[in-house]
Amino acid sequence: MGKVITLFKLLPKKHQILLSILSVITMITMLLPSEEAQASRQTTSIDDQAQINTRYDVPLAFRSPERPELLEGQTDNAPTNATPLSSTDALAAGDANNPATESLESAHHRDVEHFNVKNGDTLAAVFDRAGLTSKDVYEITQLPLAKQNLLKIMPGEEIVISKDINGDLTEVRYRVNAISTLIITKNQNQYQEKISEKDVEIRSHFTSAKIKSNFWNAAVDAGMNANQIMQLSTVFGWDIDFALDLREGDSFAIIYEQEYADGEFLRNGNILAAEFVNQDERYTAIRYTDGNYYSENGTSMRKAFLRSPVDFKYVSSNFNPRRLHPVTGQVKAHRGVDYVAAIGTPIKAAGSGRVIEAGYNQFNGNYVFIKHNDTYTTKYLHLTKRNVSKGASVKQGQIIGTLGKTGRVTGAHLHYEFIVNGVHRNPRTITLPKAESIARKEKNQFDTLSQQLMTTLSQNKQTQLAMQ
Repeated sequence: MGKVITLFKLLPKKHQILLSILSVITMITMLLPSEEAQASRQTTSIDDQAQINTRYDVPLAFRSPERPELLEGQTDNAPTNATPLSSTDALAAGDANNPATESLESAHHRDVEHFNVKNGDTLAAVFDRAGLTSKDVYEITQLPLAKQNLLKIMPGEEIVISKDINGDLTEVRYRVNAISTLIITKNQNQYQEKISEKDVEIRSHFTSAKIKSNFWNAAVDAGMNANQIMQLSTVFGWDIDFALDLREGDSFAIIYEQEYADGEFLRNGNILAAEFVNQDERYTAIRYTDGNYYSENGTSMRKAFLRSPVDFKYVSSNFNPRRLHPVTGQVKAHRGVDYVAAIGTPIKAAGSGRVIEAGYNQFNGNYVFIKHNDTYTTKYLHLTKRNVSKGASVKQGQIIGTLGKTGRVTGAHLHYEFIVNGVHRNPRTITLPKAESIARKEKNQFDTLSQQLMTTLSQNKQTQLAMQ
């Protein structure tokens, strides 16, 4: 370094100045940053005619999006390897995160409230609690379906009311029953109403029971409701006297329908197949597509006559040709059966026919005689009142009057006579004529159904027995 300085001093003054200037320039050049040059090397010209320091508008599709600044406390969790979204995906993603793009339905029903109907509530009272106007009540109650249903609301029921963002009514929902819902919608002061119904699913269910004390209790224990119990007694009512013929140890088994909607149990339906064992005698019944019941071999369960024309408590006097008359004390044939029941109990026509007599006398009280054909006639005595007149046509099971104690009697009862070819017969023991069996053209289809149902019933009985 000393030799360099000595050599520099030996140079002429002019050369020393030039060399000093050159050294300073070299040092300045080495100390300047190189970013501008680096950037220049990496930048590709977009347009050969582009001018330096001139602003150009770049199309949106070619702009590089700027990363938004993070808010205080916010972290940058953006993935470094994220796949760019297509334009369609990007719009969808934007809608999903933008409250302003919520669905039309949710925007239409911003406020949904449930109102329980209280004791003494009217529709106006419920609407008042919902903040609706008397005009809303009036306009809705003018709609046919609303007038039919909403004006009959009961305590414990529910009305669902929806409003829009402005608090105006948009929809009213009322559950009419387990299946049907009334829906009223309002759009631009126009009302529309409809009944929405759930799909009902039909399932089959099996139950059975053995009679210990009485038929009703056994049926209730088996899970049957009152309608089913009456239906079962009606199906077998032509063969079994449910007041007098049942014994401890008798049994029954049935397959019946159950209705469901959206998995929710609704109600029990029709009996599809049944078996009743009464005093060791077996009776069967199959419900066919015509709604009637037939035995498993196709014989109609419906007979030409009911076994008894009244639902009675007990028989006070049976058919007896040599009975002592309870009033006169003399031997006089009792040519019918006396059924005891409460005054006013309905009396049914035992079979279809024509009323040949209907009147009153001191012995019979109010009475009705029905001729069914040239062979059969039935008589009904001591009625409180008569519902039919002479010459009227009646159908089996039709109410012809009510039980009473008119005429020469000691208490309220129905005296019932059954006459065959002019001869009185015991209505409790006579073999009743049968109605028509299944039609011949339906026999094969019925047999298939009968075999299927009775096999299912038998298998269920065996399964239940094995589980006991």
